[in-house]
Amino acid sequence: MNALVTERARAVARPGPGPAPVIETERLRLRPHRLSDAAAIAESLGDFQVARMLSRVPAPYHHQDALDWLNRQTADMLPDWTLAITTPGDDVHIGCIGIELRHGQWHVGYWLNRFYWGKGLASEAVHAAVERFFRRMPETVLHSGVFADNPASLKVQEKLGFRITGCSQIYALARNAMVAHIETRLAAEDLRRPD
Repeated sequence: MNALVTERARAVARPGPGPAPVIETERLRLRPHRLSDAAAIAESLGDFQVARMLSRVPAPYHHQDALDWLNRQTADMLPDWTLAITTPGDDVHIGCIGIELRHGQWHVGYWLNRFYWGKGLASEAVHAAVERFFRRMPETVLHSGVFADNPASLKVQEKLGFRITGCSQIYALARNAMVAHIETRLAAEDLRRPD
């Protein structure tokens, strides 16, 4: 059996929320990624101010890095959701929210292009994706976290009802260093709408 068939069989055997949806919010449209998103992703993650807050993003980040990642995401082989955060109407890619199964637990991660920070868009996007996920998998607990030097992202999570569960050290690829990481979790009944 080849590796592709084996991975697909594993993905089918794992419980999941089903296909990634398209979600419309007041100011955003969340949709599955396309290969044509590569340039926008490379531009956003090529900004060290964004990449440094993510554990698995290298620096520098190139167009080919985005294509390699998108090839895995668009293959539809995993139960994960990786949604492009876009502006409605013109479909400009401004960020990403992912809900993925890692080590038997569902994890939420997200990022925005730096020029869209401070407008409440991360809270809006995370709430919309998590709310839809919980409709499909209400008994699931979602895990997340932020680097200790990222209070804005921690504020997003606390506003939505995530609770701090601990602190650890994790490796940040872009920083090439171990970084203090605040761990959080969220159950469906604790989800709050952002203000």
